[in-house]
Amino acid sequence: MQVQSVPLGSVTIGPESWSDGTVRSIRRAERLVRQTRAGRSGTLSRPRSCSAAAGPTPKLTDSPAETSEDKITQEGCGESRDSCKSKMTRPQTTGAMFPSGSQRTAMAPFPPTSLREQCAGASVAVAGEYMRRVREVEGQLRRQAGRVTQESVKLERERVHLERMLRSLRTDLTVNRRSSEGRTRRPPTAETDRDGADYLLLCERRELAQLKQDLEGALRNTLTQLQALGQSSKQLLDCAGERARVLELLPHSGSAGRHRSAAQTFSKTEPISPFTPECKQVLESSILTVNQSQLLRENIRQMLTSAMTLQKAVHCSINDGLVKKIAETVSLQQNLTLMSAATRQAMFRKQREINCIRHSHGRAQGPEYSGDILSREKLNRPLVQVYQRHPGTQLPEAAHLIQGSAVLKRCLTSSEGELARLQSTFLQLLDDLHGKRAAAQVDAAVVRMRRQQVDKRAMPSFLQQEACRGQLRLSCAQ
Repeated sequence: MQVQSVPLGSVTIGPESWSDGTVRSIRRAERLVRQTRAGRSGTLSRPRSCSAAAGPTPKLTDSPAETSEDKITQEGCGESRDSCKSKMTRPQTTGAMFPSGSQRTAMAPFPPTSLREQCAGASVAVAGEYMRRVREVEGQLRRQAGRVTQESVKLERERVHLERMLRSLRTDLTVNRRSSEGRTRRPPTAETDRDGADYLLLCERRELAQLKQDLEGALRNTLTQLQALGQSSKQLLDCAGERARVLELLPHSGSAGRHRSAAQTFSKTEPISPFTPECKQVLESSILTVNQSQLLRENIRQMLTSAMTLQKAVHCSINDGLVKKIAETVSLQQNLTLMSAATRQAMFRKQREINCIRHSHGRAQGPEYSGDILSREKLNRPLVQVYQRHPGTQLPEAAHLIQGSAVLKRCLTSSEGELARLQSTFLQLLDDLHGKRAAAQVDAAVVRMRRQQVDKRAMPSFLQQEACRGQLRLSCAQ
């Protein structure tokens, strides 16, 4: 109901002072009523109060003070009409906050009828915003956990490659040991002396042992890093699960404004905020662990490539050295065959010479029986007896026969000694020849065993290709 001003009477009886106080009281009450009605019209949600407040208000007087008061009252009623028009729409109970202190002074001193709904809406808005920020934190934690899991899978693949490489190195060490043991089965004593091939096998054993030690250290670091990644993933999932305890009633599609508030959400760390210091610590430690794992994977890949390159280079150098040793042994074997044939021919010649010397020595000695001596060979034949009648007329026949027999005896003795030396040398050459043949067969068996025992499929093809490219670059640089 609109409060209307009643015009005062213009006829006064008596002094005017007796009615001034009453008029002032009436006007003061009218101002208070108008102000009260204007304040209520801004807070009420009923349209009829707005229409009632929107009507014209007559004036009690035309004084300047009253005119300003009426203007203020009309402005308040205009504002109340706007608020009433907005109240005609469907009220929103979610997302509304209490007005500030400056606006609250202009409102009525009593709360509106929808105060409980506004409080519930404000609580729902606060809880929803908190849940959305918690969902952002949970999503970040789970995404980081996914990255940690992917890094764990990649590092596990590198661990498998390391174990394969270690198995290959153990196989190569076994092949090296069998090669060294196989070369000790060369029959002659001279062939069992340490040579260049044994030195190469010793160098290969040292290189493979050093590679095995380095890769075992890398494998220990890999296992430690895998444990760290597993622990980091568990901590991330635990923090995500702890954060997700308040997300049961929030729909999955209700995380609007995530990109706008993500930076603000992850910049503030408070114990009661969505992004707690524990979450920040877990995220930072997981990022550091992932970076360490990536560096470790790069180091492992470089170690595997260099190890495969060195392994192939050492294996090829040992095989080439053994092949050269076989070629040297075969060359010596051929020379021994030629020299043994020449020695055998010399033995035959010396034997014929000895036979001739023996025959000559026997002819120089003469017959064994005196009855077999011819008449022209006898020293008591008539011509010799007549010649020796004078002194100093001795024939040199007997002296020459004695000297010739002695010379032939000495030649026969020396020839027999030479023949014996030739025979011993020939036997030694034959033994050396058999030893060289057996040594070549042993070395060939060792090379064949080394080529058969090497498993070229022990490592993946892409690592072998990288190792081949590295070996080509190394050879080009040299």
